[in-house]
Amino acid sequence: MSAKKFVLTLACSDRKGIVAAVGNCIAAQSGNIMESGQYVDPDNMRFFMRVCFVVDERTTMESFREGFAPVGLAYGMDWQVYDLDVRPRVMILVSQLGHCLNDLLYRNSIGQLPMELVSLVSNHQKFSRRAEHEGIPFVYMPITSENKLDQEAVMLTLVREQKIDLIILARYMQILSDDLSRELTGKVINIHHSFLPSFKGARPYHQAHKRGVKLIGATAHYVTADLDEGPIIEQNVHRVDHAATADDMVAIGRDTECQVLAKAVKLHLEHRILLNEDRTVIFH
Repeated sequence: MSAKKFVLTLACSDRKGIVAAVGNCIAAQSGNIMESGQYVDPDNMRFFMRVCFVVDERTTMESFREGFAPVGLAYGMDWQVYDLDVRPRVMILVSQLGHCLNDLLYRNSIGQLPMELVSLVSNHQKFSRRAEHEGIPFVYMPITSENKLDQEAVMLTLVREQKIDLIILARYMQILSDDLSRELTGKVINIHHSFLPSFKGARPYHQAHKRGVKLIGATAHYVTADLDEGPIIEQNVHRVDHAATADDMVAIGRDTECQVLAKAVKLHLEHRILLNEDRTVIFH
């Protein structure tokens, strides 16, 4: 019989016996643990765990959930189990800057990102032919101040119809409404440069160059109603010196954004991120 690989994630108040209870339950269902990580937050004494394990064909997702449910109930766990053969369904949102989009499309094409790319949505038509070339359905959704809420309702309907598990904002230059952000909590990843809040608005890299900034970075985070303040997933920086031009900084910044966004997306797709209030626990 061929083996199947599952991932179990959980969070609960810390107490004795959790790891043993989880391990015994997996073993009782013919599971063999391949990878395990756990962490206790000393600030709130909350326990977090991610376990990757293999089972044979006799164990299904439904039977494992049924078998694990008493453990989850006994310890008051928030838990989920995932079949790694089932790839999360992904929607990408983009505006007119294509560096993050192109990077994600390439990584997806070589199998680096374990996802099923379902659709590409944009408030511009610039990437319609790119989507056609990749064989990805393209949805043109122009946004104005008058139609924003109506278009968000259409987008939410599309998310539900397509059974989207993750939305990636690949430099999508529209702010999601508070209601939509709350509706999609934990399902939307955004990327932005690290100059916020110092250099807002247009041409942030040129503003930073004018001020002699020496570190260029990017932040990937989950979207919440608090603009650009959602739980951080991944960050990175690149050092520059006085010789870097504004155009150099733009190029370095875009490369950094691509790397950080791709890393954050991969962590999410592999179910390595657990939310801890306004922060994240990440099992690499």
